[in-house]
Amino acid sequence: MPPIEMGPTRPIGAVDVRIARQAGGFRETAKSTGSESSAVALSDALDPGEAPVDADRVEVIKRAVETGQYPVLPTKIADAMIAAGLLLRKGQ
Repeated sequence: MPPIEMGPTRPIGAVDVRIARQAGGFRETAKSTGSESSAVALSDALDPGEAPVDADRVEVIKRAVETGQYPVLPTKIADAMIAAGLLLRKGQ
């Protein structure tokens, strides 16, 4: 079997920020901690925005849990966990 030839190795290091700047569509923020300064490139495309949370419903559930009126049914919880696991395995 012939030997596998590899090119010269490069040391593993941080991503070069200049490449990210050249790609465009990024905003740059500088965070200063003492004598160090680091730049982080953030993309608006990856910003998920606000989470869709119904605050009124959350308060109702919190009050029900605090007063002991929220029904905790172990069989329903177990069934939901098993179903979620099956869905993850099928990839749906």
